[in-house]
Amino acid sequence: MTPRVSRRSLLRAGSAAAAGALAPRLAFSFVRPPQDRRLRFGLIGCGGRGTGAAEDCLNAAPNVEVVALADAFKDRLAGCREHLLSLNHPGFKVADERCFVGLDSYRRLLECDLDLVLLASPPGFRPAHFEAAIASARHVFMEKPVAVDPPGLRRVLAAGEKAGEKGLAVVAGTQRRHEKKYVETIRRIHEGAIGRIVAGRCFWNQGGLWSHEKRPGWTDVEWQMRNWLYFTWLSGDHIVEQHVHNLDVMNWVLRAHPVSAVAVGGRQVRTEPRFGHIYDHFCVDYEYPGGVHVTSMCRQQPGTDGWVAEAVVGTEGRADPSAWIEGKDPWKFQGEPGSPYVQEHTDWLASIRAGAPLNETRAVAESTLTAILGREAAYTGKKIGWEEVLNSPLDLTPPGLAFGPLAVPPVARPGKAS
Repeated sequence: MTPRVSRRSLLRAGSAAAAGALAPRLAFSFVRPPQDRRLRFGLIGCGGRGTGAAEDCLNAAPNVEVVALADAFKDRLAGCREHLLSLNHPGFKVADERCFVGLDSYRRLLECDLDLVLLASPPGFRPAHFEAAIASARHVFMEKPVAVDPPGLRRVLAAGEKAGEKGLAVVAGTQRRHEKKYVETIRRIHEGAIGRIVAGRCFWNQGGLWSHEKRPGWTDVEWQMRNWLYFTWLSGDHIVEQHVHNLDVMNWVLRAHPVSAVAVGGRQVRTEPRFGHIYDHFCVDYEYPGGVHVTSMCRQQPGTDGWVAEAVVGTEGRADPSAWIEGKDPWKFQGEPGSPYVQEHTDWLASIRAGAPLNETRAVAESTLTAILGREAAYTGKKIGWEEVLNSPLDLTPPGLAFGPLAVPPVARPGKAS
């Protein structure tokens, strides 16, 4: 894994080829399928979120079947399969011969007869899995975030462009973009309900999360993968893995990504080795085009209060993007918002059947890079620009990944990781 001591130099040594990676999407053509066409999907990543995504997809539209499962670990796949079977859903069609285990299980799953694939493995695997899915011409639902480092993100952007060329639908697990209360509130903000936006803030503060002690027989790699939250090569740190939701909302509201960030963060409470080497708190000042600043805060510390929210201030009012607007044109969401976790799949499947495939790659990639930008600003203690981090060769993927030994990197030290 790349040592932290070289992080700042890596950020500065970017590849010029990435400079145009966020250019507008290419136009594409698509063959219109029948509205009642049966859609068969496979799930890659059978943990809690993957299992939930498969269930949501089954419930999102008629004539949808889950036919294949893949995971690095046999017990996770078995638990997922048992849960889906217990639903008694007519779309459960997973036979023994379409259950695949191991680090290469995703490749074997993609050899099956599938229309769609759900990607829900730890985020560090997302670029490789997404590339393979698009290369095999499958429509993709992929959980957020979509990368943990800039090279991975550039791979995702390139695969997203290929998806557009092939007419493949790509939807991401940033479900707020499919949640009625967010959609209606942000539409009004974009129509000028609070005037020009001048500032924003967003938060994901909460208590602790699960961890697993290392068991006899587990290699270092298996232990880290089963505790993927706590290792940057797998999760990107919690600002990337979790807070990306709130940062995605800010990018959506502002219709832009940041130009730079300065940040603080550290590891104050979760200091035991079982928590890997990530931080337990961050605070970032993001500067957006036009001098708009957004304060971002996230925390995972046991025993602390929770607060998950976004807010923006305009020249003529203020708003909670999920609920209400105050100012010249006040408004409050009324009614039932529905489940955004199901709705994102409903919209994805509908776009495929309508012959107008959604492609959310760029939006989720920009939100992922926003989170990576904040992480790197905190890790280094430096002000970092968007292009600097986008172009960076900083690669967190362990070389020659296989089940075996893998040292835990040191905790990043601002002022030392420069």
